[in-house]
Amino acid sequence: MQHRKLGNSGLEVSAIGLGCMGLSYGYGPATEKSEGIKVIRAAFDHGVTFFDSAEAYGPFFNEELVGEALAPFRDQVVIATKFGFKEGDVSQGLDSRPERIRAVVEASLKRLNTDRIDLFYQHRVDPNVPIEDVAGAVKDLIQQGKVKHFGLSEAGEKSIRRAHAVQPVAALQSEYSMWWREPEETVLPTLEELGIGFVPFSPLGKGFLTGAIDANTTFDKTDFRNIVPRFSEENRQANAGLVDVLGRIADSKSATRAQIALAWLLAQKPWIVPIPGTTKLHRLTENVGAAAVELSADDLSAIEAALRAIKVVGDRYPAHLQQRVDR
Repeated sequence: MQHRKLGNSGLEVSAIGLGCMGLSYGYGPATEKSEGIKVIRAAFDHGVTFFDSAEAYGPFFNEELVGEALAPFRDQVVIATKFGFKEGDVSQGLDSRPERIRAVVEASLKRLNTDRIDLFYQHRVDPNVPIEDVAGAVKDLIQQGKVKHFGLSEAGEKSIRRAHAVQPVAALQSEYSMWWREPEETVLPTLEELGIGFVPFSPLGKGFLTGAIDANTTFDKTDFRNIVPRFSEENRQANAGLVDVLGRIADSKSATRAQIALAWLLAQKPWIVPIPGTTKLHRLTENVGAAAVELSADDLSAIEAALRAIKVVGDRYPAHLQQRVDR
């Protein structure tokens, strides 16, 4: 597995990380603990050194799972986790008060069974707490050695600049994929200017870009995608054209749709590190294999032309959640 550096931070990670959320949150029932550990350790065996968690995934169970799974090789991996919701519960709303941040770091260190958090993200920008106060609180934790690097998630250009002025931001984590390209407008140029790495979540469009989901797919009643407009039966049918195009490109490269989608992200910038998640070992192997797929300039031009010809239908979040995304 190749390695990449997240911007100017010096934080070096595998070119593809593992998003651990789906092992315990968001996509149906939580994976059995033993199975979750098996997936995480298999990722490490494949060369993955970058693992993404959050107190809100469960809440709390995900950090415990990640901590136990990575304990045998803690010093060989980079662990990222997040703060920013009241009591770690997404349904209770945002809370990035400095005192809350300090409480979260202590609890997360225990759950992760570690003495430091390599990358500590604000999960969402809190409009009720100045971003300078958030950055200052994390700066203090960095000085204490409890946190190594500061990150933001789904933050807009202004918030990124304000936070970075107080404590250098190592990485921004936001959704980015072939079917959600908004970060290209203002966020990616800002990150490049400031020397900040980018960590795309949902790089496979919450599974849609793999081709495994179609208009007839049914989701578990606890699956987040049931309330996502883009995943309505009608919109899945309308968006099938993108999967078809991806399939033709994949066939021409003897790769899978998922591998092309990930390779496309890797080709955008050398400081981009996607974190696809999975509960399946064969999907893990497939995703990791994307790091070896090389897309030429001609390939990228052909993909760009194909993407321009397709209009993706449906909002990526329901309205009440979209309000939490900072612009």
